[in-house]
Amino acid sequence: MIGILYSYVVPAIHVFACLFLIVVVLLQTGKGADMGAVFGGGSQTLFGSGGAGNFLTKLTAGTAIAFMLTSLILTYGSSRNPSSTLVHRLPAPAGQPAPPPAPGAAGEPSPPPPAAEAPAEAPPEAPPASQQ
Repeated sequence: MIGILYSYVVPAIHVFACLFLIVVVLLQTGKGADMGAVFGGGSQTLFGSGGAGNFLTKLTAGTAIAFMLTSLILTYGSSRNPSSTLVHRLPAPAGQPAPPPAPGAAGEPSPPPPAAEAPAEAPPEAPPASQQ
């Protein structure tokens, strides 16, 4: 049940809060927008004559809190699953041999059994080339 919550519900709320936060911030007017109405500019009557300042400010604060909480929940949920980190999938440095992977770990196939290594034979020496 908790896995479904971390996998589907919290990311969906997070994306919705992100998009909604963008829209709410873009709907707000700047501080200099009221000056245009004094000199005969158009006024916004969508939210009433008082404007939308108080309503949109509270809506922005609530959406920002939801966005931050879902960010923290997603971070905490991803830190509890260390097998999916990128650091574990990095190749070993050139000077060090790679550690063998754990057999049967997190959906990885088990490695094939090691082949018996035959001692390397020295190549036969070629006869010296005759000089002419």
